[in-house]
Formats: sequence, C-alpha cells, structure tokens
Amino acid sequence: MTTDGLPDAHARLTGCGTALVTPFKENGELDEPALRAFVDWQIQEGVHFLVPCGSTGEAATMSLEEHRRVVEITVEQASGRVPVVAGAGSNDTQKAIALSREMQSAGATHLLHTSPMYNKPPQRGIVAHYRAIADAVNLPIVVYNVPSRTGSNVEAATTLELAEHENIIAVKEASGNLAQITEIIRNSPPRFSVLSGDDSFTVAVMAEGGDGVISVTSNVVPNLVAELTECLALGDLVQARDLSHRLAPWTIAAFVESNPIPSKAALALMGKMRNVLRLPLVPLAEAHSALLRSSLEAVGAIGAQ
Repeated sequence: MTTDGLPDAHARLTGCGTALVTPFKENGELDEPALRAFVDWQIQEGVHFLVPCGSTGEAATMSLEEHRRVVEITVEQASGRVPVVAGAGSNDTQKAIALSREMQSAGATHLLHTSPMYNKPPQRGIVAHYRAIADAVNLPIVVYNVPSRTGSNVEAATTLELAEHENIIAVKEASGNLAQITEIIRNSPPRFSVLSGDDSFTVAVMAEGGDGVISVTSNVVPNLVAELTECLALGDLVQARDLSHRLAPWTIAAFVESNPIPSKAALALMGKMRNVLRLPLVPLAEAHSALLRSSLEAVGAIGAQ
C-alpha cells in the first residue's frame, strides 16, 4: 500500500486474483448492481486482486463504453482495498495502447495484455508489441500467454526478455507447459511475478516458486482459492494438497464447456447473478447440469439437495 492507502501499482502481484465474470441483465445490458455486489463479495472472501474484462469477463463482446464502465465500477467498489488489473489486450498494438490509456483513466492499477491473437507474430513481433505498450502507458503490465486462444505461444525466452522492461511486472502463464513456466520462474528478476493462468496448475506452479494464480474457479469459491495460494506461499503443501483435492470437482466442472459458461451457470445457482451470456456464448448444456450441481455441493458453494 502507498501512504494514501491505495495499492502500490509496482508492488508484486501475488496470491489469488479473480478473472471476474461480468453480470448481465436479461436484456443483455450490464447489471451494475450485481457487479458491485460481486466485487464486494470477492474482496470480503479474501481474494488478493481483481481482473475485470478478460476472456472470462466476455470483454470480446463489449463496446468500449461498456468495457470502461465495468472497470470503473470495479475500481469504485474495490475502493483501494485490492489492485484492479484491467484487461486491455488487442491484436492491434495501437488499439491496445488506446485501450490501455482508457483503462488508466478509469482507475485501473495494472493492465492485463494478452499476446496478439490471429496475427500470429513471430517472437520478435511479440516483444515489439509489448514494449510499445509499456513505453506508451505508465501502468504496470501483466503479459498473458494463452496459446489455446491466441494461436501462438510466448516462449520463455521472450517472457524473460520482456521482464527486463521496468513496466512489465508479471506474466499470467496459461501455456499448460510446466517446463516453460519453471524456466521463467528460475530466470526472471525478483520483482517479476509468475502467475498460473490455469487453475489446475496452481499447486505445481507455486510449488516451483511461482507467485499465485489468476483464477476462474475463484469466481465461485474465492475463499478456498485464496486460502490455497496462502498455504502455498507459506510452504504448507499438506494443507494446500487437501484444499486442491477439495476443489478438484469444481476445477473440473468449471471447464466442462468454454469458460465462462460453467461459471455463469454456477453463480446463477448461487444467486449471485443471472445466467446470461452474450452470443456466441450460450448457457450450459443441460447434459452438464448434474455434474455442475454436484461439484458445487462438493465445495460447499450450494447446499446438498
């Protein structure tokens, strides 16, 4: 924290950050009261930072005005209690810079930038993309490597090169390649955070020396995922293993269809928001309903029938 009580923007990101889902009304508009209540609940349940407007938040279907409003509400509701890492990615570097500036003016403390999708730039193009953003915007940047969505991998050597830039302070690693992730952990500077981008990899990444997770599953069980990261940070592998095993049914069910489809269905069952998604995403298939309910019962998110 800074002397004025606000999060220190250049402090290392650690622990559990929730990749927030975005609540919508039945007509598809942003549900502001539900979002405010959801942000409050997440913080009260112990998450360490919030990540609005990523893929989990359906940012790809938002207008610029909606994107900005979601971040503004998250910042207002967080009220300095936790950092707010706003999604600002684009496969057009100039658009990414413009969106980053919008997120800065909306009050975000950090920016999350996915590597450029569709274009499939070479590694030197990825470096140039991130450096251009980092040079243009005075907010710390989290690199997001998610080859399953972008079509290209940010190699370990590329991430380590980017880590040399003072404004690039972390990576959300969702490559699914533990050898690559551990190479980054071993060789990155002390100020640089390595965060798991896959809930199923959190224990492995943190046991290897990583710093936390940007989590989908914590939308539903923020207290358990936050506790998991705290145990791992303390080196309590016994308790961490027990928590991971307890979380396993939901960790599996959360990805039975494309994220955030299962999370929205779960949160609707919990009464946190409506089960409304924007096309081309659709509600969870009925065939998965029993699995979803049983997983939520297993982690205590809802009572047993």
